[in-house]
Amino acid sequence: MRLGVIADIHGNVLALQAVLGALRQRGVTQVVDLGDVVSGPLWPAETLALLRDAGIPSLCGNHDRWVAEGRGGASDAFARAALTAEDAAWLGALPMHLRPLPGVLAFHARPADDDAYLLEDVAEGRMVPARVAEVAARLGATAETLILCAHSHQPAIRQLPDGRVVVNPGSVGMPAYEDPTPPAHLCETGAPQARFAVLEVEAGRLVSADLVAIAYDHGAAAARAAANGSAKWARWLATGEAAP
Repeated sequence: MRLGVIADIHGNVLALQAVLGALRQRGVTQVVDLGDVVSGPLWPAETLALLRDAGIPSLCGNHDRWVAEGRGGASDAFARAALTAEDAAWLGALPMHLRPLPGVLAFHARPADDDAYLLEDVAEGRMVPARVAEVAARLGATAETLILCAHSHQPAIRQLPDGRVVVNPGSVGMPAYEDPTPPAHLCETGAPQARFAVLEVEAGRLVSADLVAIAYDHGAAAARAAANGSAKWARWLATGEAAP
């Protein structure tokens, strides 16, 4: 069974349109979204409408929760102002876990924490891969052998000593960011493409994985962010780099 995995759209409807088109071209009909759908100075309402119309099962990311609760930062406030009360309620009602296929467990960040990295640590202001023993400790015991996570925007595949595999598809719509939360750090992929994953799964085990990056009109997305008052977002979207 082929499974498309998307995450961290962050209101970038242009990137989402491109990714959904690429999944259709590949003949992928089952898709799961790992959360952080709308937060960002882009197209929150349009992004949410497209995702809902596509009927894609979605998880609640930390930014989805903050938007629904009226919390978070400027990007969350921008999204909340663009959404209806019904939209916000829909986001807030999204689940923390999904099991899109037998033997497959999906969540946004960690199993019991939507705002903490699973596969990464922070060192000297940058993300670095966490040691495999630390990943296993954060993950804890799961009946599932294939784990899907997001949150860091970093495409990755990690295999644990017990045979479990963890996949992060990367970010559909936000290739870089800065996080001032201690320890403050930067995230950057170094390229503006939209990211997603296509997995071949048999009996809950990963047979193959394509971590895909595709072009879209990132210039238009950057211009939208700039027009909405966020020069930082414009730079992140245009370059995939967080540092000025």
